[in-house]
Amino acid sequence: MNIRAVGDRNQALLEQLLAVWEGSVRATHLFLSDTEIRRIKEYVPEALAAVPHLIVAEKGGAPAAFMGIEGTTLEMLFIAPGERGRGLGRELIQWGIQTYGVNELAVNEQNPQARGFYEHMGFRIYKRTETDEQGGPYPLLYMRLP
Repeated sequence: MNIRAVGDRNQALLEQLLAVWEGSVRATHLFLSDTEIRRIKEYVPEALAAVPHLIVAEKGGAPAAFMGIEGTTLEMLFIAPGERGRGLGRELIQWGIQTYGVNELAVNEQNPQARGFYEHMGFRIYKRTETDEQGGPYPLLYMRLP
């Protein structure tokens, strides 16, 4: 597994990361309808291009997971369905903590697997909102390291 920060976010890479994103979301965000996933998917390339630090984990030369970091906040973490449960998320989070000082994130309340993972990594809830950042009916749990 090769983990690296990505500077050049070319179209081919963005398409590969979009495929990882969609597979991950379909496996974990069971509260989202297919229509919602398609709607959100339209904005993912823009978010990938804009996030200050994009870190990609590659397996066999192709992206298997990625995370985006702004400041010390984990903005996104997505793992290809076939790679879930193999320690890649833990590796990425630890890399983010050590390299960028990641100490905060937000997770959908309706994604208990992600919440449990972040709690296992030491994050604790400090705030809850009724809606997501776009005003959708998806409560967010804000978490930070103690």
